[in-house]
Amino acid sequence: MLIRAHDSALVVIDMQERLVPAMIAPARTIKNTRLLLQAAIITDVPALLTEQYPKGLGHTIPEIMTAAGNARVLPKMHFSCMEDSNFAAAFRSLGRRQAILTGMEAHICVVQTAASLVEEGYEVFVVSDATASRTTESESACLARLSAAGVSIVTTEMVVFEWLGQAGTEAFKEMLPLIK
Repeated sequence: MLIRAHDSALVVIDMQERLVPAMIAPARTIKNTRLLLQAAIITDVPALLTEQYPKGLGHTIPEIMTAAGNARVLPKMHFSCMEDSNFAAAFRSLGRRQAILTGMEAHICVVQTAASLVEEGYEVFVVSDATASRTTESESACLARLSAAGVSIVTTEMVVFEWLGQAGTEAFKEMLPLIK
């Protein structure tokens, strides 16, 4: 199945001040999440950001907030975003059937959010090069589990080019310098 901009919502999970430094390859995750946020703005894909217990883990890092435009930031205590009533209501109100997930930690909040979304009948895509855990084992186990459960494991460029759909458009021309 194709990822389509008009069907998608981007969810950036817990890319916070005290979590990011503990992840493996945080620079890769930040770079690719920023690119996805920029592409979401260009292709009119709504985005939601979450913060797990911001009092303890801090807020979303500035590099992500800068790229997020006017995306809503929702605090939460549940590991699965969909178990948080405010997030679930905000997500459902978008009226999209595809969820594109990025963020931290892959094997905790990303996997539980993906599982909850699948249970509710959404098409779920986890962006492997825009998610992270503290260990490669946890990250690999997360992606294997999700794939076995029917979640599509994708890359940043797969999402961006599927949202764009074709070359030569204004959106394509705007994205091209960001991708190179």
